[in-house]
Amino acid sequence: MRHGANIDPPNRFEALHREPDLEHLEWDEEHLRSLTDRKIEYIDDASQSIVSQNSSPDIPFRCSLNPYRGCVHSCSYCYARPGHEYLGFNAGLDFETRIVVKRDAPRLFREFLSKGNWKPEPITFSGVTDCYQPAEREFRLTRKCLEVALECRQPISIITKNALVVRDLGILQQLAADKLVHVYLSITSLDPELSRDMEPRTSIPNARLRAVRLLSEAGIPVGVMTAPIIPGLNDSEIPQLLEAAKTSGAITAGYTLLRLPLTVEPVFIEWLRRVRPNHAEKVLGRLQQARGGKLNSSAWGERMVGQGMVADQIRNLFRIFRHKHGLDRQMPPYNCDLFRPPAAKSGQLRLF
Repeated sequence: MRHGANIDPPNRFEALHREPDLEHLEWDEEHLRSLTDRKIEYIDDASQSIVSQNSSPDIPFRCSLNPYRGCVHSCSYCYARPGHEYLGFNAGLDFETRIVVKRDAPRLFREFLSKGNWKPEPITFSGVTDCYQPAEREFRLTRKCLEVALECRQPISIITKNALVVRDLGILQQLAADKLVHVYLSITSLDPELSRDMEPRTSIPNARLRAVRLLSEAGIPVGVMTAPIIPGLNDSEIPQLLEAAKTSGAITAGYTLLRLPLTVEPVFIEWLRRVRPNHAEKVLGRLQQARGGKLNSSAWGERMVGQGMVADQIRNLFRIFRHKHGLDRQMPPYNCDLFRPPAAKSGQLRLF
């Protein structure tokens, strides 16, 4: 089984850290392989809420819903990795193999939409880990939450790297008919080999482009996110990526520059030097040029796009080809006037 991470970095909240001592096990290939070749474990979550809110000025949504924590897609660069440390896990192999499943997500979503003080605005599926990761094939929590959104005419946005989204084409078409949904496919490379290295268990590029086409043909507003752009690795693909997005039917396109917050940095660097060693120094050098001499910046307004000459080159290249292909348009506006709170299980109608 392929993983993005190959390490178990220390959890920053724990005082004690374990370091493997493998000096006397060098001969035991089976044991050494078992340390990194791990099976997926699904763990039930007991959360009592499902919709998160943020006030970050450079995030284009306020509310988000995440049915899963951790992600089998195994992208080494995933900015969500440090969140796994709050659960007592690590941001490396644990993030990819210990997946927390919010089985009550549909019920909690219904209860959230039942609140009298909820004023309808778009809710993003998912702002953190992918709502269509492989776990969704089994648990179908995203689909069940979409059914709640459809019942309530609740506007939603979807961001995913997985072509599994087309499984729910029927529900998405009904939402789109009332201007209640936007879908974004994240496509970081058209090279299947590079894509498999960067994102071991996501859909291949052609499958994602096919998903864009099927969504577009079904009348569902769809955009493409080339995120993240990794200087020295996939930035040269920007013209081809945007051309493919337009040809497939995307309305708009965006990008973010690679971010390496907290424990993402050691996971990504280990992956880069192990999987793409010939690119390692070039990538890290250009990233530092785009991050003021560092590998990461958390400053609002800068963290998503970087600064300096390398960041400006990426920004200008993206802007030119986005305009060339007509991908600098806005998604159609949501219709928030159709919202209706979910019916009570008792069948009792609401008075107000």
